[in-house]
Amino acid sequence: MQCSKCRNTAVLFQEYSGQYLCRQHFEADVEAKAKHEIRRHHWMIPGDHIAVALSGDSGSIALLYFLKKLTSNRHDIRISAISVDEGIAGYRCMGSAMRVAELLDTECFTGSFKERFGKTIDEIAYTKGIALSCTYCRVLRNFLLNRIALEHGITKLAFGRTLDEEAGSVLKNVLQGNVEILVRSERAVRGKVPHILPFIAVPEKEVAFYADLQVKGYIQSRCPYDNKPFEEDTQEMLNDFTIRHPATKYALLGLKKNLAAACASLADSISSCERCGEPADGIICQSCHIIDEVNANGT
Repeated sequence: MQCSKCRNTAVLFQEYSGQYLCRQHFEADVEAKAKHEIRRHHWMIPGDHIAVALSGDSGSIALLYFLKKLTSNRHDIRISAISVDEGIAGYRCMGSAMRVAELLDTECFTGSFKERFGKTIDEIAYTKGIALSCTYCRVLRNFLLNRIALEHGITKLAFGRTLDEEAGSVLKNVLQGNVEILVRSERAVRGKVPHILPFIAVPEKEVAFYADLQVKGYIQSRCPYDNKPFEEDTQEMLNDFTIRHPATKYALLGLKKNLAAACASLADSISSCERCGEPADGIICQSCHIIDEVNANGT
């Protein structure tokens, strides 16, 4: 098929837009969506030092490439990367992330669970059980990313979160009745580096394709502890529904934006953790309880 915007051969069909796109116009479309989100949220200002959380998956690799390209002619913004070794045997290879950073001429800061907490996720899974390993890993990884960012004067942490992940999260929280998560505002919290999500309006398959076109030789694998039945069922249901109604994921993204805007006063009334600003039933949230527990038993 021919590209809907020119006569060149199309490389992708967008079900939600009805357009066939050649490589040039596909790349331009992905980058335009990311630029729009950056402008809308004021996610990039002169003097920023932005670090990509480089996990080695297609989202983080695509994001690092995009931000390097976007800022290639700017001397007032610095782009780097942070890679964390959670300690999962046979899953994450730090060397792979470092090679990608080197390929993209990017300084990469590193850290590990073993060095910071005195234990790996494999060890935590052994004592706490596989069912809790994902929660512990997410909390500790975010904590360590933030700590490394603060140590190096980083002003923003960039994550390769995609439309599929965000829409799936919105639907999951709707089904679970987690109104506080849907309407909460992104308030600045002392000691917490702000997060930015430039690919939040780009479908996962397009982000993966964008990464494949730009960076060769990266390895992507599934974490052996990735076992979240409710989230997997929600995502499967959403994907099935999107086949018949292609714009559904964008509608869910819009729902979250509209709820956050309409319920701003409600968001201010929700109890927040005094440390990290996340919704909490008590003084501190579950995430901070986990960090306290691991720090007490670690180094």
